Amino acid sequence: MKKYRELHISGALLDKNQLSSYMEKLASSHNIKNSSSKDTYPIPMLKKDYEKILETYRLLNKHIKLGIKIHSAGEWLLDNFYVIEEIVKSIQKELTLKKYKNMIGLSNGKYEGFARSYVLAAEIVGFTECKIDTETIDLVLKAYQKKKLLSMDEIWNIGIFLKIALISQIREICEKIYSSQMQKYKAESIIERLIENKEEKNRVFVSNGKVNFLGEEPKYAFIEYMSYKLKRYGKNAIEYQEILENEVAKLRNDSNRNCSKRAFLYCKFKNNHRK
Repeated sequence: MKKYRELHISGALLDKNQLSSYMEKLASSHNIKNSSSKDTYPIPMLKKDYEKILETYRLLNKHIKLGIKIHSAGEWLLDNFYVIEEIVKSIQKELTLKKYKNMIGLSNGKYEGFARSYVLAAEIVGFTECKIDTETIDLVLKAYQKKKLLSMDEIWNIGIFLKIALISQIREICEKIYSSQMQKYKAESIIERLIENKEEKNRVFVSNGKVNFLGEEPKYAFIEYMSYKLKRYGKNAIEYQEILENEVAKLRNDSNRNCSKRAFLYCKFKNNHRK
């Protein structure tokens, strides 16, 4: 099976002046050729991105039925999934391999072989935190063309590549949403087994394998959601609140990795617990 190269560009948010300057430098570094390489064709990666988004969408629907809280980013996905689906279908229909290969490509650098307009679109998305409007696109194109001219075909097709780059960003967010939701599911499973003492045949939240409250290092979503759930059980959950608190304290004392972040997490848990 042929492997396709993935184009993903990310960086710090740039203001308009910084973005304009960056695009001029980028244009100066680009050399071009009359075609783009087949192994940079973005549709195979787009399909993979869509499958991950679809998987997350299905999980969120399942969790809503189970009564698990959904993050606002997840709610956005539920509201906009069918828009994403239609966009993906439209891109696949419009951007054929033949059309892509005939586009002007880069002949040097890290993104050699990629269509130049594809790289530009990914740069725009990567350095604007996906906050794109016509003014930003106009600024970028004008700044780039101070050093290198773009063909009308490239300018015309920049929109389709912006959509592809945005779908890639949505997929990354979906990976985080999916992980967060699974941590919440894990918390529900533990509560159902240890606090509600439900028999196995009556359990709704079935965990894969043995659930261990003191097992793997708890993640932020797990800690926050477990704290939220335990408060609802009052005195019946004091023992488990103390266990959770001790686990967070251990993370706090781990000075070799993400120390400041974990200290903040500990303080947040303590404050929420006492409210």
